Amino acid sequence: MNSQEPPVKSTVTHTKKIILLTPNDDNRPVYISGNFNNWATQDYNFRMEKIEEGRYEFEFPEGEEFEGELIYKFTKGDWSEVEIDRYGNKTPNRHWNDDQLERVEKVAKWRHNWLPYRPSQLPKVHLISEEFEIPQLNKTRKIWALLPHDYDTSDEHYPVLYLQDAQNLFNEKSEFNWQIDKKLAVMSDYGIGKIIVIAIEHAESERIQEYNVGRTLLGAGHGKKYIRFITDTLKPFVDKTFRTKAEREFTGIGGSSMGGLVSIFSGLIYPEVFGKLMVFSPSLWVIPKIKLGFLDIFEPQETRLYLYAGGDESETMVKHVTKFRKRLLRRESLQGKMKVRLSINMEGKHNERYWSDEFPKAIEWLFFSDKPE
Repeated sequence: MNSQEPPVKSTVTHTKKIILLTPNDDNRPVYISGNFNNWATQDYNFRMEKIEEGRYEFEFPEGEEFEGELIYKFTKGDWSEVEIDRYGNKTPNRHWNDDQLERVEKVAKWRHNWLPYRPSQLPKVHLISEEFEIPQLNKTRKIWALLPHDYDTSDEHYPVLYLQDAQNLFNEKSEFNWQIDKKLAVMSDYGIGKIIVIAIEHAESERIQEYNVGRTLLGAGHGKKYIRFITDTLKPFVDKTFRTKAEREFTGIGGSSMGGLVSIFSGLIYPEVFGKLMVFSPSLWVIPKIKLGFLDIFEPQETRLYLYAGGDESETMVKHVTKFRKRLLRRESLQGKMKVRLSINMEGKHNERYWSDEFPKAIEWLFFSDKPE
């Protein structure tokens, strides 16, 4: 009598596979960001395999989290590099909620460093004054306000960021340009760009002296008087003139190089005024033994510091910035109060192109995120 053998269980698994076609391809890798990985934009577990130019594939692993509806987008590693439609507009989230095991998707174009932008979203550039008085230094200065694109039709109040070196922030005629107006235009589409930027032009030949705080390797500077101008004269004027959120937790200051250095001191000397610090490539070399003991006399308040450095700026830039961060976080008086996001681009040079790249990331973390680091 023939015995009947039990049926062999199938070992074939049925996992979902995405095929992505994109005619506007480049060398940046493609990632899937969605409800299955907390919308992380550079999750190497969800990096697609490049089959050929313009074609990528990804097979989801087994798991209950992939059996229900999948909601996702494609990025080149960051929201500033996310997919867009052929007209340059933001695309809606993609949904996969059927029983098909294979899906073909298409991406027409990709953002690159938040661009392109919609002209209608550009901030309103308002010249506050050609000769705004700086009584602390017996000088005058050109100062601008960049207001959210819908400022005139809204009754909202906005956070404020004071930025140094206005000549290089949005001036198309400048050889060096952060393009913050264009970056803010794109960011507003994603709900992270509605702030007021107060842009203060630098002092030309006296720039270094004006941004130099105290006695440093550059000699005696006027930085403390300049900081007092912002806190005692400019900020009260701005809060009276525009619809601002005047509290410290909505007030930031920032800059690059010497502008970054004076911004550090602004936040550390006046923590009751500035709760957000955006510091790019600070010239810490001019004061390598920066004393932080004075911090212990202040009542510590929660402060967010976005600190950026490029690895190709100088031999000491990354070392100085890393050391400064460690010293800040070690201070007992700041424990639990100082949140520092350190961003290092080892390819980064000491120029506006790299600071421009960093600007949207800093704005998002400082003003629109609750992530600690």
